Amino acid sequence: MTEKLHIVGGGMAGSEAAWQAAELGVDVVLHEMRPGVGTFAHQTGLLGEMVCSNSFRSDDDVQNAVGLLHWEMRAADGLIMRTADKHRLPAGGALAVDRDPFAQSVTEALLAHPRISISHGEISELPAEGSWIIATGPLTSSALSAAIAKETGAEALAFFDAIAPIVYFDSIDMRRAWMQSRYDKGDTEEERTAYLNCPMDKAQYEAFIDALLAADKTEFKEGETAGYFDGCLPIEVMAERGRETLRFGPMKPVGLTNPHQPDVKPHAVVQLRRDNKLGTLYNIVGFQTKMKYGAQTSVFKTIPGLKDASFARLGGIHRNTFLNSPTLLDGQMRLRSRPNIRFAGQITGVEGYVESAAMGLLAGRLAAAELKGITLTTPPATTATGALVTHISGGAEAKTFQPMNINFGLFPPVEGLKGGRRNRKDRYKAYTDRAKSDWHGWLEALPEPA
Repeated sequence: MTEKLHIVGGGMAGSEAAWQAAELGVDVVLHEMRPGVGTFAHQTGLLGEMVCSNSFRSDDDVQNAVGLLHWEMRAADGLIMRTADKHRLPAGGALAVDRDPFAQSVTEALLAHPRISISHGEISELPAEGSWIIATGPLTSSALSAAIAKETGAEALAFFDAIAPIVYFDSIDMRRAWMQSRYDKGDTEEERTAYLNCPMDKAQYEAFIDALLAADKTEFKEGETAGYFDGCLPIEVMAERGRETLRFGPMKPVGLTNPHQPDVKPHAVVQLRRDNKLGTLYNIVGFQTKMKYGAQTSVFKTIPGLKDASFARLGGIHRNTFLNSPTLLDGQMRLRSRPNIRFAGQITGVEGYVESAAMGLLAGRLAAAELKGITLTTPPATTATGALVTHISGGAEAKTFQPMNINFGLFPPVEGLKGGRRNRKDRYKAYTDRAKSDWHGWLEALPEPA
């Protein structure tokens, strides 16, 4: 008799994981603490409840990475996508749903499945035995968060998190920017050119500070206080401490020579650092921010070299609970120190409903295969699901790891295709064509239901 799979958390990831494992012939116990133990965001005890937006974002599976993720989940008979399609609302090219009927249908589907049982109650410790998936999301209970922190050595998993924006490399104007590390530090050419630099003269810097101070910011809710990471203050907070603070902090111009104007010393320099191994994404160093999204795009596009920048992620500040997955999880999404436990969903460092459900889909299938004595590899990094799991299990830089949405910057480049903004449409289609082919190949390797 196959051992049961236990899943903690009945959100997008946990619900999808339960469905996938059960469909592959494994008995599942889905543990959900609601409604007995609530959260500040949830309104019901339903499974798959949408606590923020009712949108799964773009449904374009040719030119948009999240649309491709929709396609992959549909091809894998995903419960979340099937239910979303059933309760779809008019929303242009986006996939938006009627949230209450959606959650009701997810709950009914899981309750009706003969291999799934629901257990209401809080799991407060990491289980020592059995096969488990932790899919508790950013609102993990305090007790379980403490248990995870104790096991992983993290000082805390819940905090107000200020994150920096990430820019697509191919949208940066290299006629103004250049590659150089401060003082040309590094033993190799790659190390000596590890940073991308955008120079400012005094007038540009002063205008930037003015825009920064005047920008609309996200305010804390009543009773909330900010506990930032050390060295991770929002740039607005630094600017409020003095107009020169940033110029002597993350925007200091020392140790750099602009090859476009070698005789002109910049007054300030904005540095960007590669954010993934492919070199397709760059984060703006030290630019953690709580500016509202519209203000961010306006302010950051005043930086020379970023006038036409496209953002893979804007900065933000919010309470979050997530693992430093590149250091803690293996390629099978298992906790290295306790391989009987997998993690899935937003707690792994993916951002968004769709990404969370996709990691649940993958974790459920990996766990089911393992319980059946089958070794199942993770999907190729050329697929959207594979790109996400590759990112969280080692593709991202552990020191700067932050939650990430799916985007084409996580995909390996397609050989033979030239980059650049003008060729983006062809490049994205090439990504999706390759992903669909490789995803079908991966699905064919899955175990048959019992």
